[in-house]
Amino acid sequence: MPEAKRIFLTAEWRDLVMLNYEVDPGLLRPHVPEGTELDSFAGKTYVSLVGFCFSRTKLWGRIAVPFHTRFEEANLRFYVRRRTAGEERRGVCFIAEIVPRVAIAWTARLVYRENYRRFPMDHRIARSGSGRSVEYGWRVRDQRNRLFLETTEDATAPGPGSLEQFITEHYWGYTGRPGGTVEYRVAHAPWRVAVAACAEFEGDATEIYGTAFADVLRRKPGSAFLAEGSSVEVFAGEKIE
Repeated sequence: MPEAKRIFLTAEWRDLVMLNYEVDPGLLRPHVPEGTELDSFAGKTYVSLVGFCFSRTKLWGRIAVPFHTRFEEANLRFYVRRRTAGEERRGVCFIAEIVPRVAIAWTARLVYRENYRRFPMDHRIARSGSGRSVEYGWRVRDQRNRLFLETTEDATAPGPGSLEQFITEHYWGYTGRPGGTVEYRVAHAPWRVAVAACAEFEGDATEIYGTAFADVLRRKPGSAFLAEGSSVEVFAGEKIE
């Protein structure tokens, strides 16, 4: 079976806190992988700070690594698209990704050359009626960083043509590396979302994301919502022409 058809990882991604910030496209252009272009919504370019829970994680769809099947992740991502053979593929690229275990970071760097970093992480999920409060945290030396969101209503399918649909329905990943760009498919059902009543990021993200992105994260997000998540399949990557 061709490599592009092989499943590298299966898992569940749940309780995705998604804080979205409008940015100048010039901030992202140096990070856009060759062969792709920035994607936008209503003429605006976004980065998203995302925290979520991994669970039921298996490599190659069958190998569960002891003590590494459930963990948190936080990442800063942006959105691109690629046109190929009459098809438009909409995907994500990552500035950096944070996980709590060394083996996870090492594997992701080896397979996809993504910028994974390892830091101690924790999370908290509380329910009150139909609402939720969800928090993801990580510590860089003595600095605690906190990604927090609170909802008051049940999750529903995002409206057609909405920002929430744009953010959640990118089903490809792209990594720029020496020698070319790697593309991989991420398959999952459309996610239901609940718009946040309040949301914030607290901390200093300079060491992980750099000064320019840390300045962005000091602002109030332009939009924020909680995505319920789903089972996912991440396919093996393939270098694009």
